[in-house]
Amino acid sequence: MNPSSLIGQRALVAGGSRGIGFGIALGLARAGAQVAVCARGQQGLDQAAAQCADEGLALHTSRCDLADAAQLAAWVEQAAQALGGIDILVNNASGFGGGDSEAGWEASLQVDLMAAVRASRAALPWLRRSAAGCILNVSSINGLVPTPRTLAYSTAKAAMNYYTTALATELAPERIRVNALAPGSIEFPGGRWAERREQDPALYQRIRASIPFGDFGQVDAVAEAALFLCSPAARWITGQVLAVDGGQSLPG
Repeated sequence: MNPSSLIGQRALVAGGSRGIGFGIALGLARAGAQVAVCARGQQGLDQAAAQCADEGLALHTSRCDLADAAQLAAWVEQAAQALGGIDILVNNASGFGGGDSEAGWEASLQVDLMAAVRASRAALPWLRRSAAGCILNVSSINGLVPTPRTLAYSTAKAAMNYYTTALATELAPERIRVNALAPGSIEFPGGRWAERREQDPALYQRIRASIPFGDFGQVDAVAEAALFLCSPAARWITGQVLAVDGGQSLPG
């Protein structure tokens, strides 16, 4: 992909201060896009902005609880005004609602699913003004393959996958593309697998051994796939869910 292919594009990344979200935001900025991110924690936002500044890149940051519909709608509007529009929306946030508890279901449905629905709805008036509008939802292979311990999270991600295809169908006549990434187990500092390496090494090693490519994935592999799907190189791709998992979701 031409690294300058996103020059002039305006991108919003919901949940973009760390991990996969920040990797995508940084990749978009490096490719020439103007980028706005939101997250709940100010410290993470400050660190993300500082890392971009170290590379001479600007990052527009805002605090936002993505489970709060009013805060989310206000962030999309404020970020669109700051950037002068929206060409790309990345819905990355997750409530990580594991198990089958009421709290887990609430977090998964409100953040993993409804935050994407609400952000997309709020961004659509702006995307309709773009010559190359696209939405990218960050799902999970848990939404493709049933996984123990993550009933609520997996169900919300499966719903996100269906939402991706349904919204793509609805928006195809307007040439607004909608796709999703389904990462496998991705390790990064401060992330869940980095924590489990210390707290539950048996689980960590068991999952690592189950990945056909032989290791956990890295953020940059997901970010590069995201850049492709957001770029003109993917202009004829919509309604797809792309697994980025080193073969983890393959049968066998």
